[in-house]
Amino acid sequence: MPLWVAISLAAAFLQNLRTALQKALTPRVGLVGATCARFLFAAPWALALVAGLVALGDPLPAPTRGFAGWGLLGAAAQIAGTLLLLHLFSLRNFAVGNTFAKTETVQAVLFGFLLLGDRVGAVAVAGILVSLVGLVMLSGRPGAGVANKAAGIGLACGAAFAVAGIGYRAASLALADTGGLLIRPAFTLAYVTLVQSVLLIGWLRLRGGGGVGAVLREWRIEAVVGAAGMLASLGWFTAFTLVTVAQVKAVGQVELVFSWLTARYAFGERPSGRETLAIGLVAGGILLVILG
Repeated sequence: MPLWVAISLAAAFLQNLRTALQKALTPRVGLVGATCARFLFAAPWALALVAGLVALGDPLPAPTRGFAGWGLLGAAAQIAGTLLLLHLFSLRNFAVGNTFAKTETVQAVLFGFLLLGDRVGAVAVAGILVSLVGLVMLSGRPGAGVANKAAGIGLACGAAFAVAGIGYRAASLALADTGGLLIRPAFTLAYVTLVQSVLLIGWLRLRGGGGVGAVLREWRIEAVVGAAGMLASLGWFTAFTLVTVAQVKAVGQVELVFSWLTARYAFGERPSGRETLAIGLVAGGILLVILG
């Protein structure tokens, strides 16, 4: 198994764990608070990792304007995607919400074709159509139109995460490759989590109402959220430096399986037969995109 595949699989598992913990945390601290906790409590872990790598002999990368700009874009897009994902969980169950978010892979293919003229093979086109059928099944409810609120939020969430992945890959590659495998992704992760923490703390303080205090009071579960989030992001960032975002995100769709199991056995949710079939169609379509 290629190293980047193994790293992507581990990252998908850890990301599912982090997202499940955030879902449980949201009723206590709110959407913005749960999003803030994910980054605020990941930043110290990321900084400690960079310090440890430097202590072991890796040179500290020199940041560039390109690194700063791409990292900022990725940070902002990931905040938007996380907020949308957590809001989506209040509208649909955990597995369905994650499936909408995972359309980022298909969206990346479509954006590449429309904006960059990237060619898409026949198998990949078939995969896009199969995934769209699954999304139609997920977004439709008895007596409701297909274009409902959950579908729109889910597709926007997937788009935000796709942009974030592109930003992070570009930021990491903008650093000089003078050290080991982990130093560039670790340095990128430390930078973006600090930026995200500052932005979200500022947002909470402007809103008032003791939002920052509520986040800090839940530090026990948030420390676990931060650690899982940091390790998941480190995995994604490391894989991004080895291959393209599309390849990494395609393998990462295994999180759909993890999210279905989590919804069923951790939250006691029972996705309907229609929803389970639709999730399978989306996953199958994404597999065809990979093969295409």
